[in-house]
Formats: sequence, C-alpha cells, structure tokens
Amino acid sequence: MAYPNLVAEMARRDLDARDLAKVAKKSPDTIRNWLRGKGDFTVAIAFLIQQNLFPDCKITYLFSNTPALPDEAPVS
Repeated sequence: MAYPNLVAEMARRDLDARDLAKVAKKSPDTIRNWLRGKGDFTVAIAFLIQQNLFPDCKITYLFSNTPALPDEAPVS
C-alpha cells in the first residue's frame, strides 16, 4: 500500500474507496489505484479527503508513505 496510514484510518472508520471517491469526485477504481501506488492523489483531493472524512487526522500523517500511529504523526 502506498498510503498505509490512510488505509488504516479507512478501516478504523469502516470506509472504503467508494467513500473517498464520492468526496474526490473520482471513480472508486481510480481511488483504489492511487491507494496501491498506481498514480498519486493531487494536493487538492488529499485536502478534500482529509477535511471531509478525517478532520481529526493530520494530512501529513494520512498521506505519508511511512506507517505510523496517529499520535506519532509529524506536526504539519
């Protein structure tokens, strides 16, 4: 997974690619590809996802390539 923290938070909140796709106005397949590292989230879409689905998580934590616990996330 290219975004292990985002995937972990999705699992904690019972969200899937369809939920992110609705916010991002992209197809679920596109979101799944991005989560697998086949392409990247744009900064604008990353902010939309963070603000709408994960407002309590730092964007740097969510979109990091390095697995971390939420309280270990770097300060943004």
